[in-house]
Amino acid sequence: MRIPIFSQKIYNSLLSAYRWYLLTPERSLEAAYQAALHIKSIEDDFFNGNKIDLNSTIYSNSVMDYFESDLRQKLTTVRMRLTEFRASRFFSNESHTRAAQKTGIEYPSASLILEKLQFIDQVVCKYHNLDQQINSPSVVNPAHIVTLDQPTSATASPRLLKGNAQNKKQRGKSNTMGILPRSIFNTIGRLQVELDPNAEEDVVQNFRQTQRRTIISIRFILLLIIVPLLTHQLSKVLIISPVINHFINPETAPIFLNSEMEEDALLELQRFEEKIKFENLISSAPPLSAEEMEIQTEDKAREIAEQFRRQSANAIKNVFADIFSVGAFIYLLMISKPSIMVLKDFFDHIVYGLSDSAKAFIIILFTDVFVGFHSPHGWEVILEGVSRHWGLPANRDFIFLFIATFPVILDTIFKYWIFRYLNRISPSAVATYRNMNE
Repeated sequence: MRIPIFSQKIYNSLLSAYRWYLLTPERSLEAAYQAALHIKSIEDDFFNGNKIDLNSTIYSNSVMDYFESDLRQKLTTVRMRLTEFRASRFFSNESHTRAAQKTGIEYPSASLILEKLQFIDQVVCKYHNLDQQINSPSVVNPAHIVTLDQPTSATASPRLLKGNAQNKKQRGKSNTMGILPRSIFNTIGRLQVELDPNAEEDVVQNFRQTQRRTIISIRFILLLIIVPLLTHQLSKVLIISPVINHFINPETAPIFLNSEMEEDALLELQRFEEKIKFENLISSAPPLSAEEMEIQTEDKAREIAEQFRRQSANAIKNVFADIFSVGAFIYLLMISKPSIMVLKDFFDHIVYGLSDSAKAFIIILFTDVFVGFHSPHGWEVILEGVSRHWGLPANRDFIFLFIATFPVILDTIFKYWIFRYLNRISPSAVATYRNMNE
């Protein structure tokens, strides 16, 4: 009786899995539809049925950040579920339809599917330019970023700044000289900015966009650090350690993964023996016999063996945990392309907003640490730490070859960046760097 019952359980499990596979198109479309309904409910409840305006000043920064995070999450859900819906529909055929009917699955009508797809398109099509709204030139351009502490006469609206930039591009050399001094026209333009009724609103909106960009960048940097670390620890504790402990008996596990670990263990045991002999000679207590010293040495040897056995098992776990961490990091980068663009603009604004002396100081500090005279010692420590983390022997030939090639390649790339980009954007910073380097 046990075999038929067991076979029936397997059959039910396979049937449930097959039904789940056949319901993939309906399930994916329903998930996308529910996400679109959620976006529509936010529009109806908070934006009077209009598009979710991330630059709106009606709500506070915390509320707008919540709306933006929720909107991005739902749009990602819609995109992924629609992709899953199209892929599952592509692989479906008439045999799958007959199999679904046999298992009691009834697919929705074509009119209902088209109605849901049309509703999803109507909601999602409003947000195709979401990334351009957040990464607009008025946010990224440092010339457009002003602070509220500046006087009103020194601030200008982004529209007037763009107009002035276009006028400067169109102005030729023959128009550089005028009848009246240029300062008079600058004064008139400043008065126009001060009298513009939308100037204050533009400044506040620009400041809020800059603040949102900073918050997104800092939050994304923290995610890039915290998510891989948490993935490493959680996967190591919850997944990798139980699996390795199940298949490998801790008592029969190898003590040493390489010869270096064995040499370290022998050196530690030798120091312990010498310590016992030295304390036995200088101690006022009765001297230990040879048998007692041998017993203490055996206990210490077992302790060292257990220590290195745990270290070897930990090194094996680190390899798989690092794979999970790298996978989580790559996945985070793949789903965060808009945040990467915002982060790039954030660093560009910080780097190119520094003074020439600060730029030169950072360049010299970076080059001296990574490609300078003392950098080989740092690279050697890093490579030995990585090899110890994975339980690998430190290959001196590979370390020396890496030190002889990688810093040179890095130095060449850095010099090309200075020549190609920094020399064009900030030539004074390059001149300051050369003077400080000399």
